[in-house]
Amino acid sequence: MALPTNAVRLCRLAGRAVTSLTVKPKWAVCLTARRCFVSTSTGNNVKFKLDERTAHSSLDLFKKDTGVIYRMLGLDPSHVQDNPERFRDWAVVFGDEKISRGRHYWEVTVKKSQEFRLGVAEALMSRDDCVGTNNSSWVFGYAQRKWFAMTNNKIVPVTLVGKPDRVGILLDYEEGLLGLVDIEKPRIIHTIRVQFKAPICPAFGLWDGELLTHSGLEEPEGLK
Repeated sequence: MALPTNAVRLCRLAGRAVTSLTVKPKWAVCLTARRCFVSTSTGNNVKFKLDERTAHSSLDLFKKDTGVIYRMLGLDPSHVQDNPERFRDWAVVFGDEKISRGRHYWEVTVKKSQEFRLGVAEALMSRDDCVGTNNSSWVFGYAQRKWFAMTNNKIVPVTLVGKPDRVGILLDYEEGLLGLVDIEKPRIIHTIRVQFKAPICPAFGLWDGELLTHSGLEEPEGLK
């Protein structure tokens, strides 16, 4: 049975899927018996791809795993490879690099989506949660034509005129800074301050259209 429009909107705003410069060489790192990740990034200018092992069944990766597209119906979860890394109830996917120190910058093309979240989350964040709803994830989101910052299920409006085609994300692990960047100026639009205590990954939630990531970039001048 199709869900009423209001119910669909509430599901999306909650984050639930409508459907029931030097990069260190890579090596496998197992944090627990059940969880294995790609290499940890300890320098700057992290370069990552999206990790299919974490992607919810409503999300498809494309362009050599740098882009993600949302499918409303998605795949039957039983047809997706069983993996403890995969998000089960939420349309979320992680980047395949863990970050434990350094200052990093990447950009995301958002012009083909009207509902998404961009940020970081602890690599061992529960796959039963959605990014932004707990104290181990920090994101900037866009929904109903409005920007917001979100962590631990608390939403703070972000003043931003219109919606750019592409935005930047600035992360400084030691300084505890996560910034949403207007790449045209450039300038930091909004900052989330947090004391990171564990390795984190780039994190993305998507409930409409598609996103394309651009990593391994130099930080624009003027953001210091």
